[in-house]
Amino acid sequence: MELCPHVIDGAETMSVDGATFPSVDPYTRQPWAEAARGTAHDADRAVAAARRAFDDGPWPRLGFAERGAILHRLADAIEAHADELGAADTHDMGKPISQSRGNDVPRSAANIRFFADHARLAAGEALPSDTGHHMYTRFEPAGVVAAIAPWNFPLMLETWKIAPALAWGNTVVLKPAEDTPVAATLLARLALAAGLPPGVLNVVHGFGPASVGEALTRHPGVDRITFTGESGTGRAIAAAAAANLVPVSLELGGKGANLVFADADLDEAVSWSIKAAFTNTGQVCLAGSRIYVQRAVFTDFQERFVAATRAMVLGDPADPATQVGPLASAAHVAKVTSYLDAVAAEGGQLLTGGAGDGWFIRPTVLAGFPASARHQREEIFGPVVTLTPFDTEREAVALANDTPYGLNAMLFTENLSRAHRVGAALRAGTVWVNCFFVRDLRAPFGGAGDSGIGREGGTFSREFFTEPKAVIMRVADDQP
Repeated sequence: MELCPHVIDGAETMSVDGATFPSVDPYTRQPWAEAARGTAHDADRAVAAARRAFDDGPWPRLGFAERGAILHRLADAIEAHADELGAADTHDMGKPISQSRGNDVPRSAANIRFFADHARLAAGEALPSDTGHHMYTRFEPAGVVAAIAPWNFPLMLETWKIAPALAWGNTVVLKPAEDTPVAATLLARLALAAGLPPGVLNVVHGFGPASVGEALTRHPGVDRITFTGESGTGRAIAAAAAANLVPVSLELGGKGANLVFADADLDEAVSWSIKAAFTNTGQVCLAGSRIYVQRAVFTDFQERFVAATRAMVLGDPADPATQVGPLASAAHVAKVTSYLDAVAAEGGQLLTGGAGDGWFIRPTVLAGFPASARHQREEIFGPVVTLTPFDTEREAVALANDTPYGLNAMLFTENLSRAHRVGAALRAGTVWVNCFFVRDLRAPFGGAGDSGIGREGGTFSREFFTEPKAVIMRVADDQP
């Protein structure tokens, strides 16, 4: 059985009280790993190590090129251990290996490389002045970063958080989700082997409320908190951080709208909509879970989409042919199943899918709901989508924006003017046109409303993980 200790101050260590907890493989529904079960005391140890490494260690004082070279070695190591890292996420949360090994590991290495280079190449500002002064900006590392990662993209979102923090000279305490501990321990081992000094990247395992997560969010030694997860948890973190006036970056839930107009290429729209709905078994905050189709093509789209949904391959996530794996935990199966049980009561109908064996939920397509139905408003976070017709562009935008969330949206049209017009009208942090999940790490990433606070990516990450500083120098000649 895989053992996942904490990694604190460059050493692997179990919890002070010796407690552990299992990680259960969602496919076999049996424990496959054992992780140290941290407490507030273990969080204190990790923050103290990160503080020493920041205040007295070399990391914040290295040049960008030196830090970047170490981070590139870490990216090399991630690529070299791709099979091991991909298998860790597949066993921890049931993600098909074609996605964890084929997508998440390469993107994790790309996260590290991008921010290593971005920090080195990013430019400050020199501000012209006619008052006899020279003014310029600096971006100093903020200090100790608490990074709290989710369970749906463990390795990829852990690297998304630590990469900019480290590249800008911060030290980090990473808390992975309790359902997916293994990749974080592997990542910390690789980081030490790549040359990160002790205390620069610490990993503490454990739970949230009254445990490691809460301790980190309330810790006076933490200077930044970055969190990806459920919106209710984000509210609790924001409230805890406010006591210490600690800035937070919160990427929270979503209920993405997918608008298919009558002039769309339906083959492309169906193909991308399947990816948007069912990638990672629908356990994606960016999922296009509300599909709105213009009435003139609604029946045609529905028939094609349902047929494509039924053709998806469920099975062992370790099998490269598998497209849909089990849900990540028994608790999550119960949550998603509760929505399936309420379809008729909410006014909808099941077109295909439903509960499967074990922790499987078959890719599910629902239709007929009123706009007020829970299935249209709440984040189900599983392989469940709704189909709804619309008539006009104005109606489509109104339906898409009728949500407390504002993380992402997508639209399919061959009309360039409509693409720009609707893209501007949608209330979302990211809008994809005729595609899905295409990312440029320079672009802002985050959402509005219940989808979070702040943006990360490129210079947006720099603003969050640093303390921007203005330097004003008097240079006027005092001679008469």
